[in-house]
Amino acid sequence: MLEIIYQDEWLVAVNKPAGWLVHRSWLDRKEKVVVMQTVRDQIGQHVFTAHRLDRPTSGVLLMGLSSEAGRLLAQQFENHQIKKTYHAVVRGWLQESGTLDYPLVEELDKIADKFATQARTAQPAVTDYQALAWAEMPVAIGRYPSARYSLMQLSPHTGRKHQLRRHMAHLRHPIIGDTTHGDLRQNRGAAQHFGADRLMLHASSLSLTHPVTGEPLVIRAGLDSVWHQLAQSFGWQEALDAAGLEFTDVAGEDSVIV
Repeated sequence: MLEIIYQDEWLVAVNKPAGWLVHRSWLDRKEKVVVMQTVRDQIGQHVFTAHRLDRPTSGVLLMGLSSEAGRLLAQQFENHQIKKTYHAVVRGWLQESGTLDYPLVEELDKIADKFATQARTAQPAVTDYQALAWAEMPVAIGRYPSARYSLMQLSPHTGRKHQLRRHMAHLRHPIIGDTTHGDLRQNRGAAQHFGADRLMLHASSLSLTHPVTGEPLVIRAGLDSVWHQLAQSFGWQEALDAAGLEFTDVAGEDSVIV
């Protein structure tokens, strides 16, 4: 079962576990456990997507309980009226904060865009980033005798594919566990020594105007057991508390308690 973090008569939001697809896709025909069908079966009614989270990303996933509610939500996402806040663990010490305005060329999917030939132009992409905490661990990964990590708060103003991953990689501080844009040697080291065996990117909160009532709405998703383990190893509990982040009661990636 998935953790339902918000529900009313128009909307439902869940804390999507890392590794879950939002809906069935012909790109992965063998995957039968997906968020939309699980939520539908769990609450006993159809749900309608308004946005997506990449498969390896965990956190807030908001859906409509009618096609109209889903459409109104999707409009807010498309018009950048919803504030999205993420947290990530990146390689190295990124000690400054700022706004990265770095256009991105749309990434083509190897399967879905197999026959695409049209050249893509760079699209605007803007991300606010803030360093919250740092850690240096006495573990040799690569050529250095120790491994350094930073806890980041990220707020994208635009919604380009893999925007946060690509922007952090552009700053030369890739997100741990990013197998496409990251440091594979660092990924293996973080998995081996600290149990961070996946993408360390979490959609922590959404701030929006309720599409039906017009009231302000903030939806937050707690961090899972992998984050908890890292927080203990790196001494980041105080920083996470200060950022308003909590840990959810998770027994495992596939068993989230409501």
